[in-house]
Amino acid sequence: MRIIGGEKRGHRLAEWHGAGIRPLRDRVRTALFDILGEGVVGAEFLDLFAGTGAVGLEALSRGARRATFVDSSGKAVRIIRENIRRLGYQARAEVIQADALEAIRWLARRGRRFHLAFLGAPYASDLALRAAAALGAFPPLWPGALVVVEAFHKTEPPGSYGGLRLESVRDYGETRLAFYRYLEGANPPLERPFVRR
Repeated sequence: MRIIGGEKRGHRLAEWHGAGIRPLRDRVRTALFDILGEGVVGAEFLDLFAGTGAVGLEALSRGARRATFVDSSGKAVRIIRENIRRLGYQARAEVIQADALEAIRWLARRGRRFHLAFLGAPYASDLALRAAAALGAFPPLWPGALVVVEAFHKTEPPGSYGGLRLESVRDYGETRLAFYRYLEGANPPLERPFVRR
């Protein structure tokens, strides 16, 4: 597995092979960042259920100001930290070992705010949907922030979660990406929308 674009393009990442591990395929990761485009540059990026950290690291490579990685697995956290070290992003990365729902509330209580969030929980669970609901209810998000929920392609994403509103859905084989905008307190129209239409 490698970084696909940006300043660290081609750099190899440490991987985790095992039951329940489903790294985002290169094709889907490429499509995701093609959609996000310049919206990544300068953004605070939240990578929930981070696994190897590939999505958040891709964001850093493409110009995100900082990335916060959350995973409950000690092994995942060790791999994320190794990948951060390999790419030299220690000063721009934060790793939190915690349940995603607890981490969302913890970040919100501390006044942390993100422009972009990616939720890549296991397909067999409802964790991604529960985390999206928590982000809508306890949002550590800037107005106009974009939340991307990865799910199985047959999953029907709700139209809203609290302050999150569904903007678009894209399918890539068995993977469905649902794009939600955090509208609470936003002043439409945004000067630079993250999702290109």
